[in-house]
Amino acid sequence: MNSLNVTDINAQLSNSSPQDILKYALNEHDNIAVSFSGAEDVVLVHMAAQIKPGVQVFCLDTGRLHAETYQFIEKVRKTYDINLQILFPDAEQVEKLVREKGLFSFYEDMHQECCGIRKVGPLRRKLLSLDAWVTGQRKDQSPGTRADIPVIQSDKAFARPGESLIKYNPLANWSSSEVWDYIRALEVPYNALHERGFVSIGCEPCTRATLPGEHERSGRWWWEESTKKECGLHSGNIEK
Repeated sequence: MNSLNVTDINAQLSNSSPQDILKYALNEHDNIAVSFSGAEDVVLVHMAAQIKPGVQVFCLDTGRLHAETYQFIEKVRKTYDINLQILFPDAEQVEKLVREKGLFSFYEDMHQECCGIRKVGPLRRKLLSLDAWVTGQRKDQSPGTRADIPVIQSDKAFARPGESLIKYNPLANWSSSEVWDYIRALEVPYNALHERGFVSIGCEPCTRATLPGEHERSGRWWWEESTKKECGLHSGNIEK
């Protein structure tokens, strides 16, 4: 599938329901996986498990997640007919970072180095084995980096050399309210931290609850510039 095809297909699917976009993705690719971590992703897991039982799903264990997140991951694994793979960072890289800079270097020199080791590295290894992946990105999650995401795109950041990697964002046009309406209506599992004011949930040291009226991404890396709330998993969202 070349970039022209992706552009055309995005135009065709841009107004489709998340279920229809996901059904297209799962039917189009045998070697595809759903990326799972939060509320948006569990909605996709719920949908995908109905469309394609045994669907491949992966999540990243950075080693710094909340206890509630681990409990959530296990609940999802037991609830759905999926093939859930938990990915871990390279131990030597983590040990080197902690040995040289300590456990909280990201508060001093920004989060990209730590996220690169704990998140981007494991993701890259996984995506090198896939033809396509599915994410829970929404346009309204981050005005600075996600406002223009399409429902389907060519992921040049993680593609194998000389090959294509297709990225699907079935929930791109949904709002947070629509995600939570779906979760509540169908009793989909969710992270218990959401009941304590956490909206966007990442690693424990880099996530905090948000106040009423704050944007959902304001609880992530709150000590840094507010329009670049990305860890590198979706590096194509940030213009270089």
